[in-house]
Amino acid sequence: MGQRCRDPADEDVFAGGYHRFNLPRRDITLRVGDVTVAPELAQGGWAGFSDDPDNAMLMGDLVMTGAELPPAIAELARQGLGVTAIHNHLVGEEPRLVYAHFGGHGKATELARRLDRVLARMATPRPVAAATDVPLSIDTSLVFRGLGRSGRAHGSVAQVSFLLVSGAVTMDGMSVTPALGYASPVNVQAVTPSRAVATGDFAVRGERVEPVLQALAAHGITATALHTHMIGESPTIYFIHFWADASLGQVVEGLRAAVDAAH
Repeated sequence: MGQRCRDPADEDVFAGGYHRFNLPRRDITLRVGDVTVAPELAQGGWAGFSDDPDNAMLMGDLVMTGAELPPAIAELARQGLGVTAIHNHLVGEEPRLVYAHFGGHGKATELARRLDRVLARMATPRPVAAATDVPLSIDTSLVFRGLGRSGRAHGSVAQVSFLLVSGAVTMDGMSVTPALGYASPVNVQAVTPSRAVATGDFAVRGERVEPVLQALAAHGITATALHTHMIGESPTIYFIHFWADASLGQVVEGLRAAVDAAH
């Protein structure tokens, strides 16, 4: 609990099959009720490229304020990048955030140049400055053990990712990289020693939507959005966003129930 840990949002990912670049919105001070939300909990914009430099699939999620939405969406259109979703992830946050999912195909370097022109229309900090190291203040052993897998942590936030969709997912004749298209991130923030909040989304097939919603409700966790992030994928993937607010043990127990229901 006393160790220091770097912010996972600083760490671009270069893994087998994809490259992901993180675009955290640390410039926005976000509150939900009386909770000041840590940036890595709900403000992690990103862009990812499948690992074929000459025929890459670009996918990502831009986090923006309402004022940033019109110029960003207009620039995406000018740059030939498709918008696949515009929606909320949270409910009752201040300021109100909008999440725009986007995609494209082509040469990776050209896609990156086109995306750079979109980001220039927003206040997303670039280049991404490293966050200051801070003491770890969340019981990661409880979170990781309770959710059944290890993850990453920074300060008051622990992050775990699941893959809840079995089999291949395709879109536009190409295989979708799971980590870019339909991973299920779960982020937990310790607010006080006796209180935690959590958000994220569960990506599931249609037949698992109702069981996950029922599991969340049974544990006092609010589903804040139900929608899609892609267009034309097969099979169709649904994304269930949530907000939990209880003791750390209760939050982890409810999230584990939802993960089990997704399977």
